[in-house]
Amino acid sequence: MARETPPGDLMSVDAARAAIIADIAPLAREDIALTDGLGRVLAKPLVARRSQPPMAVSAMDGFAARSADVAAVPAVLTQIGAVQAGGAFDGTVGPGQCTRIFTGAPVPDGADTIVIQEDTTLDGDQVTVREGAPAGRYIRPAGLDFNAGDTVLPAGRLLTARDIGLAAALNYPWLPVRRKPRVAILASGDEIVRPGEPVGGQQIVSSNSYALAAMVTAMGGEPVVLGIAGDSAEALRQTARAARGCDLLVTSGGASVGDHDLIQSALGSDEDPHYRLDVGFWRIAMRPGKPLIFGRYGPIPMLGLPGNPVSTVICAMIFLQPLVDRLLGLPVTEAPRAPAILDRDLAANDRRQDYLRCRLETDENGALRAHPFSRQDSAILSLMAAADGLLVRPPFDPARRTGEKVEILRFASTAWRF
Repeated sequence: MARETPPGDLMSVDAARAAIIADIAPLAREDIALTDGLGRVLAKPLVARRSQPPMAVSAMDGFAARSADVAAVPAVLTQIGAVQAGGAFDGTVGPGQCTRIFTGAPVPDGADTIVIQEDTTLDGDQVTVREGAPAGRYIRPAGLDFNAGDTVLPAGRLLTARDIGLAAALNYPWLPVRRKPRVAILASGDEIVRPGEPVGGQQIVSSNSYALAAMVTAMGGEPVVLGIAGDSAEALRQTARAARGCDLLVTSGGASVGDHDLIQSALGSDEDPHYRLDVGFWRIAMRPGKPLIFGRYGPIPMLGLPGNPVSTVICAMIFLQPLVDRLLGLPVTEAPRAPAILDRDLAANDRRQDYLRCRLETDENGALRAHPFSRQDSAILSLMAAADGLLVRPPFDPARRTGEKVEILRFASTAWRF
């Protein structure tokens, strides 16, 4: 893999996202039961196997008649039969005749309109029509919804409950979908322990693996939590090897260049090429999250996230989401930005793109107002949970004053499924 950034340089957020996407191909397809299709991504288009409806049917309960016979009312018609949904009328409706018909029933030959039952009076087999109906009234023509051979659901579609119903109507008991990406998650650091384990005086409880696993699930993948690797090259290598067979390896912590930041040195020096990290780029011009790695761990794409909890989550939103989308064959787009009014002054920004956690409110005029938290330390996870979105500041953004317009990414955006 060619190195994208010379040592010492910072890669822009947009360039890093583009490089990640360019290096990833969608996964192979698999066939699953229709009942398991919710939230899956179609690997090929669904083409209608039949027309819907397959023949002209009534949209109402009433009488199937000839429009010419009810052009002038009142008109008296003779009922010659009845037809219900799933049934059929073998005869033909002739002049002065009609058949009783129910919603969804096929329209008999000879009839070209439906007179609703509220506009009629029945006396034996004599039907008095009080309100006429022109040709085609209350008739659903064959193929009104779709015709056999129509491409109805395209490849790359994330299936909703509505789509599942439509696929059933298209007569698909099985669905061709992209395989769910298996995402291996590795946390590193002697200072972290799992929730519920004894915590030493100098240790903290690990949160990154659990946040990442939840995010991968929400993105449509299958998380494989490898556990916590200690700060030694051998521990990292042994833990990372469990990612074999997965489609992506995501690490948190150890991505920088400190004495205990071992991801690059430990995984990049393995003698076995199947377990050696080839770094494509690292160091992104963003805050939080500058020490971010992208490369390949043997044949597996690898995304190395910083260890601070907020940096991990925000980098996953910005970089892991498009990576998983690409594996699923989804169109890769950034969560749409929305305009907001700034609620407090901000100093000028430096060369890094900044993502500020903020609270969002709608004022009395319907405008969205953004209040960035005064503390933006990347270790304060509680403010990440309390935030409604991120205020995005481009590199070298000038000082901002209260009342100016800014751009925000809302956590409620449909592009972020968490």
